[in-house]
Amino acid sequence: MTTPVTQTLRSTGALARRQAISRASRYVLLACSLVGVAVLFFLGFETIGKGAARVSWEFLTTYPSRKAEDAGLRSSVIGTLWVMGLTITLAVPMAVGAAVWLEEFAPKHWFTSLVKLNISNLAGVPSIIYGILGLALFARTFDLGPSLLTGGLTLTLMILPMTIIASQEAIRQVPPSIRHGSLALGATKWQTTWHHV
Repeated sequence: MTTPVTQTLRSTGALARRQAISRASRYVLLACSLVGVAVLFFLGFETIGKGAARVSWEFLTTYPSRKAEDAGLRSSVIGTLWVMGLTITLAVPMAVGAAVWLEEFAPKHWFTSLVKLNISNLAGVPSIIYGILGLALFARTFDLGPSLLTGGLTLTLMILPMTIIASQEAIRQVPPSIRHGSLALGATKWQTTWHHV
């Protein structure tokens, strides 16, 4: 019985240099990433260590003050909760409705493709552009001023494309067999979408 001969292939020349640089760069980039993460953890622990003693119930429930020892976060926390609640209330129904319409009911032609392309493009717009749009449109044109409604509407515009895309992806994950089974049992397209999708 003969033993199999094993040979190791080794690259030579320019290929060997490229592979060596590739291996070295992997370790250099890993070291850089670990240094960044270590600095982040150090700053986080230092911030929590120094700041934890200063966080109290009064700090969370009092209003801002000119005196540092009397200052609190109450108005900031309440404003954040109001704006987020308003944003979620406005964005989620619109985004889910748009995604359901685009995936289930929209006719498959150039206009639907154009709408999907524009939604994908809007998802990549920087948030500062949405801020400027909200200032110009809601605060000045509609004369809402610096209000909770202005902030909520601006954030709704900002998260709407990403929420629509996420909802579309979730709808696409429903197997076609569930749709076909529901339709085969006599359900309408709307009943199938409402109950199964």
